[in-house]
Amino acid sequence: MSKYDQIRDIIKNNNGYLFISDGENAGISRTYLLQYVRDNNLEHVSKGVYVTEDTWPDMLYVIQRSNPKIIFNDETALFLNRLMEREYTEINVSVPSGHNGSRLRERGVVVHQEKDGIYGLGVCELETNYRNKVKAYNTERCICDLIRNRSTYEVQTFQTAIKSYMKKKNKDLSLMLSYAEKLKVKEEVMKYVEVLT
Repeated sequence: MSKYDQIRDIIKNNNGYLFISDGENAGISRTYLLQYVRDNNLEHVSKGVYVTEDTWPDMLYVIQRSNPKIIFNDETALFLNRLMEREYTEINVSVPSGHNGSRLRERGVVVHQEKDGIYGLGVCELETNYRNKVKAYNTERCICDLIRNRSTYEVQTFQTAIKSYMKKKNKDLSLMLSYAEKLKVKEEVMKYVEVLT
């Protein structure tokens, strides 16, 4: 198999994306990879990331691949969980305590550092609008965070998310309450559960 065929396979396996790091991990030199990029008119979307002409850039996927420790949270997670009617206004992520988020902040990403025991609580894999998989908090964790930080949300966003969650057939209230206990918002979450069920 030629190096160009290898690169094509990498792009195919990544839904139209070429991550230079993937090529290098496969033993292909950066010079050769960049020659392929030029020869095939790949579009530069981020440092070390290119897409084919027929691929729409998916910034959530690009950010996730470039920063494996991030977990999408707040409005971004609400959107990915289909608990919001509109798209998020800014990208929100959680990182472990002590993680340097300066590069993410430079890109306009809102970074929340979380302590051990809270970071990763309720993480799941969700599809973006472009069918790429990213890590985000699940619906139960989203609702806990929503109630915990309700003053930072628009009233409409808050109400829509709560109502959308309560209408879900596969909601897990006991799981949500276990998260609420760890996040120290069990009483507040219980009030909403009692009113809406």
